[in-house]
Amino acid sequence: MRTLYIDCGMGAAGDMLTAALLELLPDCDTFAARLNALGIPEVEFSAEKAVKCGITGTHVTVKVHGEEETEEMHAHHHDHEHEHHHEHEHHHEHGHERHHHTSMHDIEHIVSHLNVPEKVRNDILAVYGLIAEAESHVHGVPVTQIHFHEVGTMDAVADITAVCLLMNELAPGEVIASPVHVGSGSVHCAHGILPVPAPATAYILRGIPIYGGKTDGELCTPTGAALLKHFVTRFGDMPVMKTSAIGYGMGRKDFAQANCVRVLLGETADNTDSVTELSCNVDDMTAEDIAFACDMLFEGGAREVFTVPIGMKKSRPGTLIRVICDAERAEEFAGLLFRHTSTIGVRETPVKRYVLDRRVETVQTRFGAVRRKVSEGHGVTRVKYEHDDLERIAKENGMSIAEVRERLDGE
Repeated sequence: MRTLYIDCGMGAAGDMLTAALLELLPDCDTFAARLNALGIPEVEFSAEKAVKCGITGTHVTVKVHGEEETEEMHAHHHDHEHEHHHEHEHHHEHGHERHHHTSMHDIEHIVSHLNVPEKVRNDILAVYGLIAEAESHVHGVPVTQIHFHEVGTMDAVADITAVCLLMNELAPGEVIASPVHVGSGSVHCAHGILPVPAPATAYILRGIPIYGGKTDGELCTPTGAALLKHFVTRFGDMPVMKTSAIGYGMGRKDFAQANCVRVLLGETADNTDSVTELSCNVDDMTAEDIAFACDMLFEGGAREVFTVPIGMKKSRPGTLIRVICDAERAEEFAGLLFRHTSTIGVRETPVKRYVLDRRVETVQTRFGAVRRKVSEGHGVTRVKYEHDDLERIAKENGMSIAEVRERLDGE
């Protein structure tokens, strides 16, 4: 299966992902020209070679109104869209200040006029929807009231569009990413000093394995987080794969570690993988405590956690807790079981799994863009809508989830 692996050891930002994926193509210059022909207002892409810690890669620059975003030009606004860690407070044109903000409706209008395939257009809107949802949650206002600064917005639209178009061009059957390094310390914004990861980024990365590390600074932006959330099938170690192309997308800043996103494109051997099952029995935990333990295991990156009611010695009712995890992390999850359950012993069983090829695609429906999982292989094909999207549509339209699913299936 055609597989893309994303190494997020130095976080992720839209421009770095664009540059890394661009290096996977046989003709980067031709694709860069295509990006400039997309019709994003006042936006110009350029790609040049860059070196970080002795590694040569690509740095992508996005100019808006002929100006490149730099840290000196922008203040960090976490109450608005802010790719590249900073954003315009105002823009000078012909000697006058121009204050202009863009709503989600404006974003949809811009995207609808881009010269891209329909699938790419849906992907762009889905990614921007994740960012708008995060900003809405952080600031306690409806998505319709979220506004983005114009230049920062065009920069983010450019990055998101480029990544979505590149993903469509590369067409991986599965996208796997490492746990995300978010950085540490704090960032300055219009309202003061905020911790890393910034609130919007942290919200988008819910359910995704992240870590802080010793690098001082914001390594993962909201745009980078949303792109990972939308495209990545699962997070974990790099699988066994025959690599055909490697790309390095360089960031602007310099750190002790090479500031880049690395991507590897290749073929995985077959539709099987090796995992480990960890099991333990408990008979002295409450249902609430067991539920909390399962949540902690999922947050730790377990592939699956489930419980089974069992009968134990002296006819006592108990619970079997079973965890499926990557084989390399078995000892780590055994530690989580000891920490969050009352067990005094954990069993380990190596397991080989047969799996279907999986991908997530976005389709346009009467309810807007909706994600669905498509699983194929071994002579079967299954399609299932993302439950979070079904739940959102049901709440917005006063319907049951069954009614939403029925209407989507009827289209």
